[in-house]
Amino acid sequence: MGEEQVLGVTKLVNWLLAKPALALFGLLHLQPANPQYPIPNFFAMELVVFLFAFIFFLWLRARMSVERPGATQQCMEFFLSNPMGVGVKDLLDDIVGHGSERHIALIGSIGMFILLSNLVSLVPGFMSPTAEKTVPLGLAVVVFLYYNYFGLSHHGAGGYGKTLMGPVWWLSWLIGPIEAFSHFARLLSLTVRLWANMFVSELIYVAFLGLTVGLFDLLSHANRVGYISAVVPVGIPLLLIGLHIFVAVLQAFIFTILAIVYLGLAVAEEH
Repeated sequence: MGEEQVLGVTKLVNWLLAKPALALFGLLHLQPANPQYPIPNFFAMELVVFLFAFIFFLWLRARMSVERPGATQQCMEFFLSNPMGVGVKDLLDDIVGHGSERHIALIGSIGMFILLSNLVSLVPGFMSPTAEKTVPLGLAVVVFLYYNYFGLSHHGAGGYGKTLMGPVWWLSWLIGPIEAFSHFARLLSLTVRLWANMFVSELIYVAFLGLTVGLFDLLSHANRVGYISAVVPVGIPLLLIGLHIFVAVLQAFIFTILAIVYLGLAVAEEH
């Protein structure tokens, strides 16, 4: 990662935390890719997202009211439960069923983190940490360990193993390896789907935005007709922003609902 590619916010984070980061690298006997900026862009942006979420929810908690909920509180409640039945709580109740309340904290946190991470690149000078494959992989690993843990807790080691063998015992030698492979394939599926979509969306957004700015500058210096024509490219960034928001929300929803589906399959009585 060359210096010209380092975001301003990354430089600030490294100015604050580079020394402890280098000390940690030393303890782990690792060498950072860029010793001058040991904290890369994606991790710096994760810290920004976390700090924003921490401050936001502290602020929201102080303003929450049962009798007179504000607009922000209602929006957050919509994230959990809504008339369309696509809130985190709604999906958990429908797919996981009994005892689903215990999963709202982690699944909801993952969904909110992905949504904020996807949208943060709309701020000039920022990037989506989910456009770096390391972040979706980390999230996929958390989901993988989480649903398997509850599958083992619910069925026991023997019972959970039987759920991978299929309904026909004499085909278990064939079904078992396929089911085991499909579970590990979920790691790749969750990772690639989120990373690839956000990487491409951000690439298209930045590239076309740059072209739009160039076109606007060219037309505005042409002549009087050019000044009038320069109004046209103004609408292009708005379309790109709308497309990027759509992809960001959609990918956060897909990752969240897949995590819930995998959890539901893990704790179901019959597969």
